[in-house]
Amino acid sequence: MTHVEIEITAELVRALVRDQHPDLADRPVRLGARGWDNQLWRLGENLAVRLPWATGSADALLVKEHSWLPTLAPRLPLPIPVPQRFGEPSERFPRPWLITTWVPGTPADRTPVTRAAAAAESLATFLTALHQPAPADAPAGRDRGGPLAERAEGFANALTSATERGLIDDPDAVRAVWHDAVTAPQWTGPALWLHADLHPANVLTAEGTFCGVIDFGDLCAGDPACDLAAVWLLLPDDTTDQFYAAYQPTPDTATKRRARGWAMARALGGILIGDAGVHGHPGGKPTWGPPAHAALRRLIATIR
Repeated sequence: MTHVEIEITAELVRALVRDQHPDLADRPVRLGARGWDNQLWRLGENLAVRLPWATGSADALLVKEHSWLPTLAPRLPLPIPVPQRFGEPSERFPRPWLITTWVPGTPADRTPVTRAAAAAESLATFLTALHQPAPADAPAGRDRGGPLAERAEGFANALTSATERGLIDDPDAVRAVWHDAVTAPQWTGPALWLHADLHPANVLTAEGTFCGVIDFGDLCAGDPACDLAAVWLLLPDDTTDQFYAAYQPTPDTATKRRARGWAMARALGGILIGDAGVHGHPGGKPTWGPPAHAALRRLIATIR
């Protein structure tokens, strides 16, 4: 990860807001979270300032969210961070930034759901609402929403790395899940709106179920199987049927197979990132490991 040379502090955030949005300058500022691409700073009780601090692509992702989320948000049944103001690059901070609504809750990698049926229904309702045909000018996915075969090299590299670190007990079973998914018939329907990054750190929980979805930086149009992978990563055991009973239209068998492949790829990523956190490597997030291992276990069980 390459972080900006400028240290992001509460004083910097206050100065940026004061310079460009002075009507909000009297609100208290405090750190909310440090994510993979961005830092999030609370601005009063109901707003947040989102600033890129890692990865060169973070700037464009914020611009994309500013362009599209205000249109999508009204139809979604769970709260999402809706952009309210745009921050221009300046001498103080040479990258764009956003002021968005604040979505309360705890990321699911820290507090998993406990009300399984309610969570399955909530996730299905959210994705049913999101998965609508996207317009022709919708953003294309960087590596999301297209054919799984395009990710074959990355999957193979991740599996090799996880196996060499001793993080995977049965790499052949992992390959079997992937092979079944990558050989399934491809999506032939319209390109649908996708969140495209529905892992546990990007879905919020409260009172045992889901209460919000954050980080739409990978928003794009494509195959819904990319998002349906979340069934395996976010829900407890034995809830897959409940989810698919509530999600509409009911996915065909090929889509469910592709979803398992997307889930396996994401589980491997979570396992590697979680292990990096345990061993102190830069960018590691140890809370990503447990839900990723649980997803891998559930996925392998589908072929045994």
